[in-house]
Amino acid sequence: MATTPTFVEQPPLEGSLRMWGTLVVSAATFMNVLDSSIANVSLPAIAGDLGVSANQGTWVITSFAVANAISVPLTGWLSQRFGQVRLFIGSVLLFVLSSWMCGLAPNMTTLIAFRAFQGFVAGPMIPLSQSLLLASYPKALAGLAMAMWSMTVLIAPVVGPLLGGWITDNISWPWIFFINIPVGLLAATGIWSIFRKRENETHKLPIDVVGLTALVVWVGSLQIMLDKGKELDWFHSTFIVTLAVTAVLGFVFFLIWELTEEHPVVDLSLFRVRNFWAGTVSISIAYGVFFGTVVLLPLWLQEFMGYTATDAGMVLAPVGLFALILSPFVGKGLGRYDARLFATFSFIVFALVMWMRSLFNTQADFGTIMVPTIIQGVAMAFFFIPLTTVTLSGLPQQRIPSASGLTNFVRITAGSFGVSITTTLWENRAAVHHAHLAEAVTNGSQAVRSTLAGLEAAGMSPQQALDMINRLTTQQAFMLGANDLFYLSAVIFLLLIPLIWLTRPHRGDGGAGAAAGAH
Repeated sequence: MATTPTFVEQPPLEGSLRMWGTLVVSAATFMNVLDSSIANVSLPAIAGDLGVSANQGTWVITSFAVANAISVPLTGWLSQRFGQVRLFIGSVLLFVLSSWMCGLAPNMTTLIAFRAFQGFVAGPMIPLSQSLLLASYPKALAGLAMAMWSMTVLIAPVVGPLLGGWITDNISWPWIFFINIPVGLLAATGIWSIFRKRENETHKLPIDVVGLTALVVWVGSLQIMLDKGKELDWFHSTFIVTLAVTAVLGFVFFLIWELTEEHPVVDLSLFRVRNFWAGTVSISIAYGVFFGTVVLLPLWLQEFMGYTATDAGMVLAPVGLFALILSPFVGKGLGRYDARLFATFSFIVFALVMWMRSLFNTQADFGTIMVPTIIQGVAMAFFFIPLTTVTLSGLPQQRIPSASGLTNFVRITAGSFGVSITTTLWENRAAVHHAHLAEAVTNGSQAVRSTLAGLEAAGMSPQQALDMINRLTTQQAFMLGANDLFYLSAVIFLLLIPLIWLTRPHRGDGGAGAAAGAH
């Protein structure tokens, strides 16, 4: 197991200094989390402006997520090498620089590269924001520190789609990145002025270069395979087969190396703990399913339902409403009730939400589409904190940072995989439904003849009328494809419930430890 970092114990901040410290750290965290969701509703505009398909545009999200996942496990080593405060400020400033580069990107390839860079430099910001806040408050107020942090993490995903949609519709998509520049510069200045004298000791520690390289190779290969698979006809492509073999061999080598390395970049021995592996697997699969549908919904609304980016953002925004209201009560309840009950309730509500969405049709109005989103906020409130409590329960304090980093790595990676798998399956299911629907569109069909007659009577030429029927068929096919995926998501959430109950019961472990893994 890797050596646990040792930091100089700092006295807590007092009065207004603590308030301002919380604000500037939270601002940096807010900017980071915002960028993981703000691009979702802007994907069609970005893809259209840069001349690629919306499916290729999902790389804007996945490149950020994968690079972010790779850099998260390095936080402990980097903070010992450069210092927590210097690393945090460096990450914020590099995030500002990468945001500026993203906004200026002339094509999709460049934008994806800059987003990957942005995701990589963002990695240390979340763990370090938690660490700096906890050190700023007395131990008795650690729960309050993490409550402040959790509120930031819950608000950002609510604001992201709404802000992203408004900026895309009223200004232009590059400004979803440019807005990070003033926020980041102000946050970095405030953090330096308040925390510069609270730096920890630095040590020159060895880094597991081989393990890190293997990590980058297998995660990167698997992600590219998932994103390019449909476009290149999956395993009929030599390129995809090569990526698949590289991913499998890289993963096997990574496992063997990390389990035998004295200073592993990822402490895989944590998976010997039942609560950790069961909790990590359940939270990661659930998050992958959730995040995939978060991307699918605005894509469907904008491409096939005629919604603007702002309207699509309005549909997604209420997801945090109940999460904000209920989270404090969930945190208090964890001290009295079994966290597994809360997590089970969350998965049942998620399943209900996905089932409701599986009943959508092309006539669904704004209110019908928004209702499941509002209910989803209830599931969110009972999802992160209870499951993280279960995952980290029973671990000694010195292993919590490694455990939190590892479970976040698996979860973030699962989220990026969820996006790739969801968009690919959606197109595949839509193609199947389109073929079935097209079989019914024949000249011998009374419904087809009457529809064509009605369209021609409205002034369309015969070819225009046929094109209109084809568009309606395509719209219906993608609607049915989305229905299939929402229904499958509901089933997956229900199937995950027994996994939660493989863990051992643990009460009274909420608070800071739980919140620390919530992002």
